[in-house]
Amino acid sequence: MTRLSIDLTGKAGSFAVSAQFETAAGITALFGHSGAGKTTILKMIAGMIRPDSGRVVAGDRVLFDRRSGVDIAVPDRHLGCVFQDGRLFPHLSVERNLTYARWAGRRKADRSFDEVVALLDLEKHLGRRPDTLSGGERQRVAIGRALLSDPQLLLMDEPLSSLDIPRRQEILPYLEAIREKTRIPILYVSHEIDEVARLADTLVVLSAGKTVAAGPTADVFGRLDLGPALGRHEAGALVEGTIVRNDPDYGTCLVDVDGGMLEIAAAGLQPGGRVRLRIRARDVAIARDKPTGLSIRNSVPVVIEQIAAEQGAYAEMALRLGEQTLRARITRKSVAELGLETGDRVFALLKAISLERRAVMADTQRSDK
Repeated sequence: MTRLSIDLTGKAGSFAVSAQFETAAGITALFGHSGAGKTTILKMIAGMIRPDSGRVVAGDRVLFDRRSGVDIAVPDRHLGCVFQDGRLFPHLSVERNLTYARWAGRRKADRSFDEVVALLDLEKHLGRRPDTLSGGERQRVAIGRALLSDPQLLLMDEPLSSLDIPRRQEILPYLEAIREKTRIPILYVSHEIDEVARLADTLVVLSAGKTVAAGPTADVFGRLDLGPALGRHEAGALVEGTIVRNDPDYGTCLVDVDGGMLEIAAAGLQPGGRVRLRIRARDVAIARDKPTGLSIRNSVPVVIEQIAAEQGAYAEMALRLGEQTLRARITRKSVAELGLETGDRVFALLKAISLERRAVMADTQRSDK
């Protein structure tokens, strides 16, 4: 399994970047606001921009090492690239677009053409031209072309940014399938926190060209010091749980998150499956005692781990639920009136929960993370 190690500094024009992180299987998201340096770093990894110093190592291959003078040419780095606009050849059929990178790069056919076509549901489109496809279909062809180049690593530069919300939702399951079935590490550039929450196993947060955080996505989401980089309004936590049962009459299911039972609006999920949930800090309230007579369906016991007061009206809180972390954003006045302190046992009232990822994972797959 390819492991990627990045330690780079350099410039694109007058814009300086500095990136340090390591990752292996799964999807690693490079996240940050516009102008954070995400695409510049991706181009340095691909060899399109030459860094001033540092190293890029993929598995046992050194792709770039300024000190020893190693700088592998772009075609020889064995990377698959997917861009915002797909960049398909308009005069070629879908089938010929899919096989172009393999033919041009003289790559050996390690991955079956039929396997990739089936994975991306492209069988019925092989004879069509790109201008007859929807935006989502064109991006699936671009992804398939990258996979058929037999890459060690996939680089995706905001591949969904040109699509409307329905088309984005259409493609996300295909990206999850690629992650699970191909086991190719993916570097995924995005400034959309919803995409990152659903897809990423590892999260690298960038701000002003520098790495400000890197690690498992749930751990990074749980940090209170990353509000400006992640966006305070959308700040929240990611937790994973096991589906216990579903209630088809009401379209809900019950999820066990380290002993805390959460009811979510989701129909048709099978008991025993693993799911990832996103819970925004602004959708979490705090109660000293377990409340009754509320329309809020979820009330779970938690321990306050950290309270970070802001200069304005609000305070951010980290809450321990089993071995996982929730976040709450309540007023500083509420903290004072309830007498909340680190170590207190309280109840978290969850007003809204977003099902970000359906992932039924085998034990062997979870151990690879």
